[in-house]
Amino acid sequence: MAHDHATMSHEAPAHRHAEHTGHDAHAHHGTDHSGHADLFRRLFWWNLLLAIPVIATSEMVEGWLGYDLPGSAWIPPLLGTVIYAWGGWPFLSMAWRDEITARKPGMMTLISLAITVAFGASAASTLGIGDLSFWWELAALIVVMLLGHWQEMKAVGQARGALAALAELLPDDAERTTADGGTEHVGLAELTTGDVVVVRPGGRVPADGTIKKGRASVDESMITGESAPVAKDEGDRVVAGTVATDGSLRIEVTATGDETALAGIQRMVQEAQDSRSGTRRLADRAAAWLFWIALAAAAITFVAHVFAGEPAQGLSAAVSVLVIACPHALGLAIPLVIAIATSSSAKQGILIKDTAALEAMRTVDAVLFDKTGTLTEGSHELTGVATVDGWDEDRMLALAAAVESDAEHPIGRAVVAAAKGRDLTIASPEDVETLPGRGVRATVDGQAVAVGGPSLLDHLGVTAPGSLDDAAAGWRDKGGAVLYVVAGGEVVGAFTTADPIRPESRQAVDALHARGIAVALITGDSAAVANAVAAELGIDDVFAEVLPDDKDKAVGDLQSRGKRVAMVGDGVNDAPALARADVGLAIGAGTDVAMEAAGVVLASSDPRGVVGVIELSRASYRKMRQNLVWATGYNAVAIPVAAGALQWAGITMPPAVAAIAMSLSTIVVALNAQLLRRVSLKPEEA
Repeated sequence: MAHDHATMSHEAPAHRHAEHTGHDAHAHHGTDHSGHADLFRRLFWWNLLLAIPVIATSEMVEGWLGYDLPGSAWIPPLLGTVIYAWGGWPFLSMAWRDEITARKPGMMTLISLAITVAFGASAASTLGIGDLSFWWELAALIVVMLLGHWQEMKAVGQARGALAALAELLPDDAERTTADGGTEHVGLAELTTGDVVVVRPGGRVPADGTIKKGRASVDESMITGESAPVAKDEGDRVVAGTVATDGSLRIEVTATGDETALAGIQRMVQEAQDSRSGTRRLADRAAAWLFWIALAAAAITFVAHVFAGEPAQGLSAAVSVLVIACPHALGLAIPLVIAIATSSSAKQGILIKDTAALEAMRTVDAVLFDKTGTLTEGSHELTGVATVDGWDEDRMLALAAAVESDAEHPIGRAVVAAAKGRDLTIASPEDVETLPGRGVRATVDGQAVAVGGPSLLDHLGVTAPGSLDDAAAGWRDKGGAVLYVVAGGEVVGAFTTADPIRPESRQAVDALHARGIAVALITGDSAAVANAVAAELGIDDVFAEVLPDDKDKAVGDLQSRGKRVAMVGDGVNDAPALARADVGLAIGAGTDVAMEAAGVVLASSDPRGVVGVIELSRASYRKMRQNLVWATGYNAVAIPVAAGALQWAGITMPPAVAAIAMSLSTIVVALNAQLLRRVSLKPEEA
C-alpha cells in the first residue's frame, strides 16, 4: 500500500483550495473524485485494521476488561506512529500544499493541527516527557476522518458523474466510408470534417454531422431530455452521442472532438459547477472565518484548563475543538448542491452555464419570450386555402407547389410540404423566374403560372375575384400573409401560411402565471401577428415590430418597471437581449451566439423548460439555505460543547467523538443535497 502515498502527493494539486478554505477541492476536477474516493476507502480499511490493536492495548481498554498483554506498552506508539504518518498523510500533504503555502489555512490545516498536536503530545509522553498520551484517540480520530472523507468524496463523485456519463455516450470507434465505396473502422480521433460515416440501426452517432443518405428515428434523449425519438431525413443535422434507432444513416461529419455539441455540454456543466454564486461566496467566507474562530477557541480552551490544573483534559478538549470545527459541512453545503443541480438538470435537457443565473432564476417575476422559434415552431405551414369556382384545392396547390418546388423561401417550402402531405403529383417547372418583392412565375405543363402577394397581381394587371376577398380579409385580420395563384392569366385561388404555435407554449404560459410570473412576447412581426399569438396564449405584454437591434431595449423597458426579467430566445439578434436580461435562456436549437450570451440553455427547445429552471432554482436555493443553517448551527453548538462548556454537567467530548460528530454533520448535508435529485424538470411535469 505504499503507493498510496505517492498517489496522494501526486494528486494533491487537484485539491487546490485557491478560493476556498475548505472545499474548493470538492468543487473542481470532477473526474478525479472517484480516484480520491478509492484512495480514502483503501486508507480507511487498512488504518482501521491497525487501529484495532492500538485501541485494544490502550490502558483504558485493558483496565476495563482486566487484562495486560505482554509488550502492550509499545504497540500503541508503534502502530499509532504508522497511522499518523500513513493515514494522516493525505490531510498533512493537502494542508501544506493547498492551504499553508497559499496562506489560506482552512479545513485541512485544522485536521492536520489536531492530529499533529495529539501525536506530538503522545510521542513526548512515550519518551518520558509529560503525561499526555492520546494514542488510541489519535488512531480513532484518523480512522473516522478517513471514513468521513471517503463518503464525502463518494457523494461528490456521484454528483460529478454526469460528465463521465456524457463522455461515455460516444462510441468507441466509427465506420468511415472509403474512396472505393467500402468502409473502415477508425478511432474517433481519426475523424475529420468532411468524412462520411455509416451509422447502423441501434448505433451511436460518432460526431456532429449532416445526413447525406438515409432516414431514421433518432433518440436524442441524452442531449435534450425528451424521450420520443425524432424523425431525421436527408439534410437534417445530427449530433454525437445520439442513437439511430430504426434505420441506417450516412452522415457527413461537420464537427469532431471538442467542437461537438456533446463536448460543449460537458464544458457547460463543468463551468457551471466551477462558477461561484453569491450564496457560495458567502459560505466560502464563513468557512474562512471558522478556521480562526476554531483556532482561538482551541487556544482559550487549553489555557483555561491549564489554569484549572487539568492540562491533559485541556489538550484533549483543544484537539476536539479543532476537529469538530472543521468546515466540512459548511464547505460542502453549496458545492454539492450545485454539482447535483447542474448534473441532474443536464440529463433532463437543461444546461446551466452559470450558477449565478440559476440562483437568480428564483427571483424572476417576468419572462420575455422571443416569438419565432421559441413560442412558435419557427417554420411556416399552410393554414388556409380558398379557390374560385371550377377549381379544387388539390389542383391549385399542385400548380403552386410546382412553381415553388425549388424555392428557398419558408412560404414556398410550406406550399411544397402541404402538397406532399396530400400526396399530390408535383410537376417539374420550366422557365422559373423570381420577381423580387412580388413572387415567382414559371411554366407548368405548358401553362403560365405565378404565385405571389397583392403586388404580383398589380404587376400582372389582374384582379382577384370577390369570392376570395372574404377569406383574404379574415387571414389578414389574424396577421397572416395572403398569396395568390395565377394560372392562364386569371387568379384561381389564394392561400395563407403561418408560423404555428408550439403545442407546449400554452402550458408554459399557464404554468408561469400559476407561479405569479408575468409573460411578455417580443417579435419583429406585425402587431396583428403578435397580438393574435398573445391572445391565443394569454400573454400579458406584447412588443411587436421590434427591430433586431432594439430587442434589448424591450428588456430594459420591463426592468424599468421594477421587473426582474428572464429573456428566452434563439437567434443571433437575441444575444444582446439575453445578455441584458437578469437571466438569459437560449433555446437549444438556436445559434451558438445566443447560447454564448445566455446563462441557461434549454436543449429540448421546449418553452416549458423555463418552468423547470425556475423549479430547479427554487429547490436548489432551499437546499443551500437548509445546508447553511445546519452547518452554522452545528458549529455554534458543537464548538462550546467540545471546549468543555457543559463539563459541569458531566458532558465532555473526546477527540474521537468530535470526529464522529463532524463526519455525521457532513453526511447530513450530503444526504440533504441528494434529495435535489427528486426534483423533476421534465416539461410534462413542470
